[in-house]
Amino acid sequence: MSTTQPMRCALFVPASRPERFAKALQAGADAVIIDLEDAVEHGLKDQARESVRQFLTENPQASVLVRVNDATTRWFAQDIDMCASLPGVAAVVLPKAESAIHVRQVFSRGKPVMPIIESARGVLSLAEIAAAPGVTRLSFGSLDLMLETGTQPETEGAGVLLDHIRCQILLHSAMNGLEQPFDGVYPNFADLDGLAAVAGKIRDMGFAGMLSIHPKQVAVIQSVFAPSEADLAWAARVVEQADATGSLAFQVDGKMVDAPVIARARRLLALKG
Repeated sequence: MSTTQPMRCALFVPASRPERFAKALQAGADAVIIDLEDAVEHGLKDQARESVRQFLTENPQASVLVRVNDATTRWFAQDIDMCASLPGVAAVVLPKAESAIHVRQVFSRGKPVMPIIESARGVLSLAEIAAAPGVTRLSFGSLDLMLETGTQPETEGAGVLLDHIRCQILLHSAMNGLEQPFDGVYPNFADLDGLAAVAGKIRDMGFAGMLSIHPKQVAVIQSVFAPSEADLAWAARVVEQADATGSLAFQVDGKMVDAPVIARARRLLALKG
């Protein structure tokens, strides 16, 4: 697994539950994030870290992302040391990213970084975080942010705030040539219809996928973010005509096609599979 390949769903698994690691890797997600942060009690941090080390040492074919504890905690340095020592750690997921310094601390140990923007300071530091060397893609942690801002979840007001920040994440990602960003988790894993609705909206905004907290969410996220058969058929017609004629301006299905539309069609075909 590589963070430079298209991803739609990344599934969290607690680092304190090593018996779930192999199952998570078989759940169908594009990536598995072993979580040393929120999912692990303070008293279990060292034990959880060793569980990750043992699993990846005994399973050298496995490839995972690891969410470390944030850079202000006493566990951060040990988490980063462990990640640096294990080839099976494809990238580090950095929670509560608030400055380029935090990113550099991770990347200096040789691992790509996926910062999570989940605080007011992180949002206001987006420009420097997105431009920092080592960042592959940004992700959004809305739950912690809403707690900090006093925003009521699942309200119209929350939607306004979160979409405003999503737009900033998208623009900074595009400006810095990063992979399309990931949205945060949908906490109600029993509400698959609600998950699909949110996923469809952020897909249309330009997000590549979502973080997931339960295996049953994986298939929904994968389905929503995968190009539809109709979209793929349209893209194939566009690309076929562009390649056959060499033209950058023509009509397909009664609609005008020009260079940006052709580029979008090629991108859709690249996401097939």
